[in-house]
Amino acid sequence: MYALSVFSVPHWIAKRVLHVLILNIIYVLVQLLSDLNQFKIMDFLLFIGGESRYSDARTDSNAIIKATGGGAHKFADLFKERLGLSLDKEDEMSCLVAGANFLLKAIRHEAFTHMEGQKEFVQIDTNDLFPYLLVNIGSGVSMIKVDGDGKYERVSGTNVGGGTYWGLGRLLTKCESFDELLELSQKGDNSNTDMLVGDIYGGMDYSKIGLSASTIASSFGKATSEKKGLEDYRPEDISLSLLRMISYNIAQIAYLNALRFGLKRIFFGGFFIRGHAYTMDAISFAIHFWSNGAAQAMFLRHEGFLGALGAFMSYEKHGLDDLMVHQLVERFPMGAPYTGGKIHGPPLRDLNEKISWMEKFLQKVTEITAPVPMAPPGTTGLGGFEVPLSKGSTLRSDASALNVGVLHLVPTLEVFPLLADLKMYEPNTIDLSDHSELEYWFKILSEHLPDLVDKAVASEGGTDDAKRRGDAFARAFSAHLARLMEEPAAYGKLGLARLLEMREECLREFHFFDAYISIKQRENEASLAVLPDLLMELDSMDEETRLLTLIEGVLAANIFDWGSRACVDLYHKGTIIEIYRMSRNKMQRPWRVDDFDAFKQRMLGTGDKKPPPHRRALLFVDNAGADIVLGMLPLARELLRRGTEVVLVANSLPALNDVTAMELPDIVAEAAKHCDILRRAAESGGLLVDAMTNTLDSPRENSSSVPLMVVENGCGSPCIDLRQVSSELAAAAKDADLIILEGMGRALHTNLNARFQCDALKVSSSGLLFKGFVSVR
Repeated sequence: MYALSVFSVPHWIAKRVLHVLILNIIYVLVQLLSDLNQFKIMDFLLFIGGESRYSDARTDSNAIIKATGGGAHKFADLFKERLGLSLDKEDEMSCLVAGANFLLKAIRHEAFTHMEGQKEFVQIDTNDLFPYLLVNIGSGVSMIKVDGDGKYERVSGTNVGGGTYWGLGRLLTKCESFDELLELSQKGDNSNTDMLVGDIYGGMDYSKIGLSASTIASSFGKATSEKKGLEDYRPEDISLSLLRMISYNIAQIAYLNALRFGLKRIFFGGFFIRGHAYTMDAISFAIHFWSNGAAQAMFLRHEGFLGALGAFMSYEKHGLDDLMVHQLVERFPMGAPYTGGKIHGPPLRDLNEKISWMEKFLQKVTEITAPVPMAPPGTTGLGGFEVPLSKGSTLRSDASALNVGVLHLVPTLEVFPLLADLKMYEPNTIDLSDHSELEYWFKILSEHLPDLVDKAVASEGGTDDAKRRGDAFARAFSAHLARLMEEPAAYGKLGLARLLEMREECLREFHFFDAYISIKQRENEASLAVLPDLLMELDSMDEETRLLTLIEGVLAANIFDWGSRACVDLYHKGTIIEIYRMSRNKMQRPWRVDDFDAFKQRMLGTGDKKPPPHRRALLFVDNAGADIVLGMLPLARELLRRGTEVVLVANSLPALNDVTAMELPDIVAEAAKHCDILRRAAESGGLLVDAMTNTLDSPRENSSSVPLMVVENGCGSPCIDLRQVSSELAAAAKDADLIILEGMGRALHTNLNARFQCDALKVSSSGLLFKGFVSVR
């Protein structure tokens, strides 16, 4: 489920959204109604007029719960009596549809398929979302044809649903809870209770009609031919047979309805699924079999909360009607809802509470232990189609457990307008679904963690409080890594950009806002001190030599990255300028990817044919210190010299030693003291006044020089996802015809394969990549 956080929105929207206390009220409900043994109580959201804490909610006569489902009617008096809360009841079907539509349109990695224990996320074009079939499996099953927002029809259903599984299972196995029944299925072998085709044909297949010997011919069929009583059958086997029977039945009815209405997408949701891997596998294989592979079952990461979200969406002034996926940022803060999707208490709002919670983990250990890895799948059958082993223990019940995320609404985020094809854009170059690749990066992050903690604590003065927070951060991030190592899809589709961003978010969560601030300041000063000599050296070169030296300089300076162990080792071998010159001298061509000649031709032309300069260049900069001062600023100066406007694009928030947009004006101002070109451009761009002036839309003829400007990119990570950039950057991009992406994170780990509508240069310390200059304009 999501908590919602809102920035830069009208007060009346923020007041409502920030008081969504979903987790808090779930916790209250569990304590209040734990003895009722209901399969599902209701879907609900809480709105409070005052402070958003449960202790206030109990005495606030204005507190209202938006509620839907049968429990909204059944327990209305109990809520009023015990908690003093009124229920504002909403139509269940409308809420289910609204919740599903919201998730599918607003969350990038919401839908996924699940086959043989493997989760694969499906990216759906929101313009092609409708129509679809929503199969909601609660106590019973409703099948809803959804044609658009607010346009739906319940076209079918069945009374054989989650309540059937729980009811029959409780009678047959004496289980005391739904989850206990599911856990039993993990240890079951359905061939002890189900009659298989091989049981009928003496262990043989019925190949003439395509049925394997392991196909289930009759669920619980063996009970008709064996002289056994209920006590002679294992509860584990009964639970698994029952789960498969009901899942297969629901899937077949769902596919027939999809076929009936010509629907190509089938989404399954509801409390019956509850992230249970074997349930999803059973439904998936049934859909695959009955459709002959033409259809796929799809599931939602937050399928247990469709009604709750829909109840919130029913509030007429929620302000979320026109949300776009690029305006929502999903984060996973450490706290009670973290472990495996299980709720251990109300959300932790106070930093000291959060630190104490982490310290308790150090003592308990068990609750933070990562799940047991899944065993390799085997085979048996459903209608001739091979499915996992009948022994349910091959799949973990928590393999796809829900994890509580915090969804931040950031209206100022936009899609980068110069992407050539947004549908084809994938920011992550490295495939972390490759287990060896995942292990490599987790090892890198784990080995770098102690040094990062030291830097973070030092940035806060090394106080006892900083040490305590640093220790809590280390445990928290290690817990995230442990969870993701065993279940990479636990937080949605995992990419390197998301993984690195999570590290930075975790630092900020424990109030380390710029761990490398003192290091950056020291390196900026050292680099600025040698900049005048470097500029004199560059000015003494001819045009062609200077251009090559500038690119070599960017490559050499880009090695000053505190995210690299090799960089840390280099600092013991000399000063910044000595390391820079040594590295530049070693940048001999050909590079690993070397398109410099194409870049040179576009910049300098051939013979007497001189190409026009670019109008505006966006330079996505990387690290502070030598990287920006000795690498990117001289390159920016060369573009300015040629008459090209330059926009330096930097992080909005700190990440390792990356330079930020807030730091750049001071760096440029210092550099401008030694260079007339930089000084005039900085003046024109508003960088040498007290506040940066927005000159992006100002006519060039109003200035004596082309401007040098700074914009923030909208993120705080070593990588960048161009589907979510600041509106300031999007505005700057509208007149740009050259993009330069610098650094391993922005140019190689993300955006290596990105295509743009204009010329693009991608450069990092591992080589130079110049992409095609195939312009759409």
